[in-house]
Amino acid sequence: MTAKFKVALIQTNSEREFQPNIDFVNAQARAAKKDGAEFILTPEIAAMFEPKREQSLAKAQAEETHPALAAWRDLARELGVWFLAGSLSVKLSDTMLANRSILIDPKGGIQARYDKIHMFDVNVKDGQTYRESATYRPGEKAVVTDLPWGRLGMTICYDLRFAYLYRALAKAAADFITIPAAFTKVTGEAHWHVLQRARAIETGCFVFAPAQTGEHAEGRKTYGHSLVVAPWGEVLADAGTEPGFVTAEIDTALIAEARRMVPSLTHDRDFAVDAPEPLRAAGE
Repeated sequence: MTAKFKVALIQTNSEREFQPNIDFVNAQARAAKKDGAEFILTPEIAAMFEPKREQSLAKAQAEETHPALAAWRDLARELGVWFLAGSLSVKLSDTMLANRSILIDPKGGIQARYDKIHMFDVNVKDGQTYRESATYRPGEKAVVTDLPWGRLGMTICYDLRFAYLYRALAKAAADFITIPAAFTKVTGEAHWHVLQRARAIETGCFVFAPAQTGEHAEGRKTYGHSLVVAPWGEVLADAGTEPGFVTAEIDTALIAEARRMVPSLTHDRDFAVDAPEPLRAAGE
């Protein structure tokens, strides 16, 4: 069975407090619905961009009391759309959060949850150090769930660099992959487009990657360029660097077409790695 639908990616410049972010997303989602969107997605940490650990822990809420989740469940129900809360900072304890992506159905129900597996613990050339694992507990399960138009594999931001996760999702029959992100400006300029296209090409999936953009609290800068990528690697929509939303028409027939032309998902082979012993430092 093939189908067509319209997807909308909301691009945000999220602030430290919940309500301005909720209001912005709600306004953009309503506009996207008027434009025909049936599946609307937000970026990573769309509801609260708080760089400081202690403030994040103090502000974050459990799912049951999270104001953005409640607002966006109501919004999905109001608009009658599928809605991805790209990720929320969900409180697990006084010292640890989950970076959680939540898929909401058109009745406002929670269809699926995914906790980010790979933690962004890096030093990049923007004067910033990132230690996501100090605040967030990594997830332990990949997630594939059903949409009306096919199957969805859920990931978040830094997961993008781990190709084995995407192959596993495609092997579990994913047709679409979500990659909500808050990619840094430095790493985005170097790697964002090429990695998004690679994940689509390798899996034969559509990639939906809503992103944060601009300058945030404490001088954090994100890259923007929310992308919709087709299974053959074509960029169908690019949001540039301004907050707002972009849409794209999705033709699911292109999934089978790409996989038929290059059926690499059926060509796995077992192999061994023949490598020399690692060099030892002098004196070891």
